[in-house]
Formats: sequence, structure tokens, C-alpha cells
Amino acid sequence: MSFEAAIARALPGIPRSTSPVDQIAYARDLWPRHHLAVTEGRIAEHRPGMIVWPSSAEEVAQVVRFCADEGLPLVPFGAGSGVCGGVLPDERTVVLDLKRLSRRRSLDRQAPSVEVEAGALGIRFEEELNAEGFTLGHFPSSILCSTVGGWVAARSAGQCSGLYGKIEDMVASLECVVGRGEIVRFDRRAHGPDLTPLLIGSEGVLGVVTAATLRLHPAPPARAFAAFSFPSVEAGWDAMRSMFQAGLRPAVSRLYDPFDSFMARLGAVRRQRAHAAAGGEPPEGAPARERGARGPGAGAAVLRGLLRAPGLLNQIVDGVGSRVLRGATLILIFEGTARASADDLARAAAIAERGGARPLGEEPARHWLAHRYSVSYRQAPVFMAGAFSDTMEVAAPWSRLDALYRAVRAALGRHVFVMAHLSHAYPDGCSIYFTFAGSAPTVAAAEAKYDAAWRAALDAAIDAGGTLSHHHGVGRSKAPRLGAELGLGADVVHALRGVFDPAGVMNPGNLLPREAPSAARRPLPPPPAAPVLDGDSMLVHASGAARLGEIERALEQRGLTLAIDFAATSRELTLDAWIAAGAPGAPDAWSDPVDHLVAGFTARLASGAELAVRPAPRRAVGPDLFALFLGVGGRVGAITSAHLRAHGAPRPRALPTSLPRQPSLRADEAAWLDAVVSAARGVR
Repeated sequence: MSFEAAIARALPGIPRSTSPVDQIAYARDLWPRHHLAVTEGRIAEHRPGMIVWPSSAEEVAQVVRFCADEGLPLVPFGAGSGVCGGVLPDERTVVLDLKRLSRRRSLDRQAPSVEVEAGALGIRFEEELNAEGFTLGHFPSSILCSTVGGWVAARSAGQCSGLYGKIEDMVASLECVVGRGEIVRFDRRAHGPDLTPLLIGSEGVLGVVTAATLRLHPAPPARAFAAFSFPSVEAGWDAMRSMFQAGLRPAVSRLYDPFDSFMARLGAVRRQRAHAAAGGEPPEGAPARERGARGPGAGAAVLRGLLRAPGLLNQIVDGVGSRVLRGATLILIFEGTARASADDLARAAAIAERGGARPLGEEPARHWLAHRYSVSYRQAPVFMAGAFSDTMEVAAPWSRLDALYRAVRAALGRHVFVMAHLSHAYPDGCSIYFTFAGSAPTVAAAEAKYDAAWRAALDAAIDAGGTLSHHHGVGRSKAPRLGAELGLGADVVHALRGVFDPAGVMNPGNLLPREAPSAARRPLPPPPAAPVLDGDSMLVHASGAARLGEIERALEQRGLTLAIDFAATSRELTLDAWIAAGAPGAPDAWSDPVDHLVAGFTARLASGAELAVRPAPRRAVGPDLFALFLGVGGRVGAITSAHLRAHGAPRPRALPTSLPRQPSLRADEAAWLDAVVSAARGVR
């Protein structure tokens, strides 16, 4: 029986296609490396065997069972906006397009929360919430062409993460199809056990997200806008750090380096000239794209030539310096009531001006908001001109941010032209978003240059103490270096695949190499004998054997605190025992979704193997493995050290919600937890 006939017989009621047009459309996501092949006419590569369009979780389960029984690779597909090679099928692959699962199942106005299916398109979903007086607060730049399920799968961040957090901070429960077609629901629990962090960020290798219950907020009644020019990008990020550590939570805080700031100003001037021209036509001498030119023209040759000497181009920009380029630009947007937004903005302005900033007024921030999604459509002209471009988003604690910025910029700069901005700031660190472009005489040479730039940049990020991804995910583009960041954690994720996907059909080759790394690893350094404070990042590194009272006393000497409610727990508990018990008395994560309890940790598994997750403000490098220890009673292993958040004053404004913090553990969840524990504790 043919491939198509077997599927038709097994899944008679589910729409499907093997047409060449559909196969080409579903052959890739938006990984820029794919675009290089397309420019050479190689559009037929990686075509899937079939595309199916289920319209319910039950139909998804049918497809998963069929693929598991037949050993056919299965790739979940949202809107195809991923940029890391998460979609790369072959002729035996079944692509599972989830866009027919787009219903809003329920809206709880009291919590408030919404249950929505995974195929809901981002912008339409947000507009429907706005009509009801709510917002999710999640605005990725791809919102016009991404889905709820894709956000969850990739641990997405939106442009307003400074107030509302990332997607993992919004999930109250998940419905997934896993394994051999089981439909499961996992609830979030503030004090564990909580299996949702293991599915969030799993990029389709553990199961298929079919629906999510998400926390909502009242639509903001007012916004306050401001922009500032700093003498350097370093001065700008020092101000951002001070703002977040002072309890401020701007919905948007974006800092552009001097060259990126210069390009933004240049673009604004061009748009103003174009708008002022008679009949809406740009003036003579404007760039080709504004004159309505249909092809790349002579400008393309100039662009290609410049980008073939990126080292020289980067040196020129560096030599010009901040003074000539007029500094780095920070834009801020606060949301909430009119009074609260204005008060918070006034506090932020005082911090900025103490850092040497010059106020630029509201217009740059208002302009950014009006064009906030335009960045998703700027790559095409570069590729049309015969060059290539891409972005890389890394993150690190504030104390390591300068080293990360310089190392990655230098690594990329040897191969491509590079600029950067900082966004997605937190009390303990920040993300850096690099944009780069390059060119080569042939497509093969461009692919080699592109690959070399990525290898160098990923190695530089690891060596500087950063995380490989803040919100784009891993896909196939970063999978080869994931073991360098996660170490034993990569093997743990492979073990989780054995639990959730025993047939091994869920998007094989994505997120992790097909085989567990199992590379030789250096022994972890011993835990600190006494708590060590990273004052820049407001993180305290403490041994798992240290008592909470000891850590608190060390922080009190610096005017800081763990912010634990010690009426709910004992100061005599060790850090390991406290985490195993679910961190009773810890700050409420729902009230300040931007913050988190533990930025990084080390642990000794029951097998004796050692696991290390380096500190980072947020990451998108697969599942959150801290979920294996929080509230799990030490069944997987013991925490040997942790980087805990230290808190100062004043505290941020609380975001109220009546969502349950600790729903009861259902019997089906407990069974899955037992399987996860058994798999993880045996990793060596």
C-alpha cells in the first residue's frame, strides 16, 4: 500500500494534501539559511510526504497514533514564522498544520484568563481580546504570522515582556497530544510539581500543543512615552538595569546601539521626505525602494560589495564612534492607569538623566509603536540584492552583559556587518539582539560564510557566559551547540523524549541532535562555602546545603532580601530542602511575571551525574529543567547550588489575578510525573 493510500485509509475524515504546491509551501520555516537556497531556485528541497489539517485535539491524536505506529516523522506546524530551522521535513514526513484548531474555548472574566486552541493566529487573537476589554500582553514582532502554539513551543517573548513577562509566565495550563496519541492536560503550580515548563520550549519534540489556558490583563487605559539619547550603549544599559532593579516595569524598553540609532534616524528622515513630496512620491535621490523601483538596481551591487568586506565596514563604524553617530537611543513605554504610567515614567526619566541621558521627547517611542511589526519584513530586499541577513538573540546576567556584547559582536564582525539593540530587560539581566548582514560571490560561498558566522557567534556566547537563545528557540540552527550550554541537560531532554515520545517520531532532528550528546564533561566546581552576591545582577549564589537564614543574613548586610515570607517556612531549612518542598513563602510569580525565583542552578541526579544550568535572566533553549526539582520532593536529585534572586526596595506594582496558585495534582498528571522522574533520575 502506498504512503498516501495508507494515510487515507487510517485518517479518512481529516483533510490532507500531497500536491506539489502544498509540499513546497510546507517544506521550510523562515530560517534565513533556507532563503539562500531559494535565491538559487532550490525550492523543491525537503518537501514533506503529506500535509494534514486536523480540526480537533482528537483528530491530532489520530494523526499522532498513526505516525507512531508506522514510524513516520511528524512535524507540528503553526504559521511557519520560526527562524531557526524547526521545520525541515523529508519525503516520509507528515506535516501537521494546526491552524484549523483556532477556537477560543472559554473566557473567564474574573481570573481573568482564556482557553484558546493552538492554531489561533496571534494578531486576530489579540484583537478579539481587545474587543472584550483584555490583553494577553504578548506582542512578538511576528504576531501577524505566528500562532499561540508556536509561541508556547518556542518559549516566545513579546515586545511588552518588561511588564507581562514571556509566554511561560502566561500559561496556566496546557493541553497536549503526546506519546502514542494520548491527550493530556498539565496545570501550572506555583510550588510544583509542574510539568508545563517541560512542554513549553520543547519545539515539537515532546508532543503537540493543542490548547492553552492563558492569563489575561485588563487592556491598559493609558500609556506614557519617552526616549533618551545616551553617550554610549553601556551607559544606556546601566540605566535600564537601575530601572528594573528599582521596581520599575516598563512594558517596552529598547536600547539601540549608536549605529542602529543612526539608521533609525536616517529612516525617519527619509520617510518624512517621502511623505512631504507631491502626490506622496519620494523626492529625487531617495533610495530605490522609496522611489518604487521594482528591482535591486545599482544599489544592490554597492550593497553586495560593501558586505564582502565586513571587517573594514565594522572598523569604520567603530572608528566613527558614539560622538559622531550621536549616541545610543533608549525608548520607554509604560502601561497602566494614566497616573501610574506618568509616575513611573518620571522615576525612569530621573534615572536616565542621572546616567547622562538627553531627553528626546515622546516621538521616537510613539513612532516605534506605530511601526512595531515592520522589522519582520525587512529581510526580503537584502536577499533580493544578492546578500543575506539574520538575527541572533542572546542573554546574560547584567554582570556578564558587557562581555557577551563584545564577544559576540567581535565574533560576528569577522564575517558579517553587525549592529545590535537590547530589549527584554529584567532585574537580573537582559537580552541582546544582534542584526547582521553579509555577502559572497556565490550562494555556496554565502552559505559557508553564514555558517561560519553562526558557529563563531554561538561559541562566543557560550564562552562569555550567555545563553544561546532568549526567545527564538533552538531549531536546527543552534542544536549542534546546545550541549555546550546544557551539558548533561541535553541528555535529560533526550530522556524526556523517551517518556513523551517513545516512538521517536516527533520532529526528529529538531532542538537536539538525533542522538544524545553524551560528551565528556568536566566536573562541576564545588558549591560556594558561603553565599556570594553578584550585586550588578542582584543574584546570590548559595550552596544547596546553606540554610535560608544564613543566605538572608548575608543579604541583609547589603540592604537586600530573599523576599521570603518566613511565616510560611523555616529559616533553618536548607536551600535544597526548601526547593524540594516547592519554595514555600517565595514571592508570587503571578504578581511580578518579569521576575523569577532561580536564575541558574547545579544539581546531582539520583544516578550521581551532575547537572548545571548557567544563570540567565530568561532563555529559550528547550524545556525549563528546574521543573524537575521544584516541589518534586528530591525524587530526581538534590540541588547542590542555586543563583537566587535578591530583592531591594521599592518592590514593583503587583499585577493582580485570581488564578489558582496550587491546583490539586490529578491522578493522570501524577502518573506522567512518575514517568518523568524515573527517566530523569537515571540519566548518567
